[in-house]
Amino acid sequence: MKTTISILGCGWLGTALGYKLLKNDYIVKGSTKSYDKHIRLETSGIQTYFLTVTKDDLKVDYGNFFNTDVLVITLPPARIDDIEDVFPQQIQHIIDYVTSLKIKKVLFISSTSVYESTNSIVREGDEGNTDKASGKALLKAEKLLQNIKDVDCTVLRFGGLIGGKRNPASFLKGKSDVASTIPINLIHLDDCVDIILQIIKKDAWGETYNACSPGHPTKLEFYTLAAEISDVPPPKFVHKSQDFKIVNSDKLIQDLDYKFIYHSPIDYLKSLEEWSYNI
Repeated sequence: MKTTISILGCGWLGTALGYKLLKNDYIVKGSTKSYDKHIRLETSGIQTYFLTVTKDDLKVDYGNFFNTDVLVITLPPARIDDIEDVFPQQIQHIIDYVTSLKIKKVLFISSTSVYESTNSIVREGDEGNTDKASGKALLKAEKLLQNIKDVDCTVLRFGGLIGGKRNPASFLKGKSDVASTIPINLIHLDDCVDIILQIIKKDAWGETYNACSPGHPTKLEFYTLAAEISDVPPPKFVHKSQDFKIVNSDKLIQDLDYKFIYHSPIDYLKSLEEWSYNI
């Protein structure tokens, strides 16, 4: 019998994941708030549902979305002042469906914003003390999900997302006073979806994983090359001290025996450079 995967939030990441899962012979359900995206997803073979979740309630056009073997939650915290209170309430509404319909496996897409910039390497277990509201909201959500009785929840903390149609040259376009020596924590979309697929295939449940490319070039190295490839002016860099963190993904690499498609974000830029020369 085929495994059914429901993806709550078919945005940039969720849509790419849905396509990947279809190619690997899973039954895929996806949620969206957009009519146009609903049509595109349905055409691709993803069973699509209109779903909205607010601090007050969760509305889905009909209940079959939560009839699934695995629920993948790709709902990011919104950029609002009270997100530390709102986001956990949104997650609790999802949990109510998880428990009432007895979903056994949940994968929650979190972020490395849960870590404080300690000017050092951070690993799973070092989370907390972040000054970012989104990081605090995500930590509360992680705890709620991992405390659900009789549910195996894995938390996957992604670094900054690159790939797809996201041009990294635009991230710092027009910026000045950018600290040049700060290491970056990025991961490519292709690695994101492959890692999720491996978690599902290898039943890596009840875990917390960091997911960043093992290579951490400086902002100067990465964004200068990104601007050069895109033929746009680079940001203005300065040599100044700024707090940073280097996110370590060794646990994920070891547990899943995972080999990154792009070991460093620079590898991704070089692949774009080679492609541009060949067209």
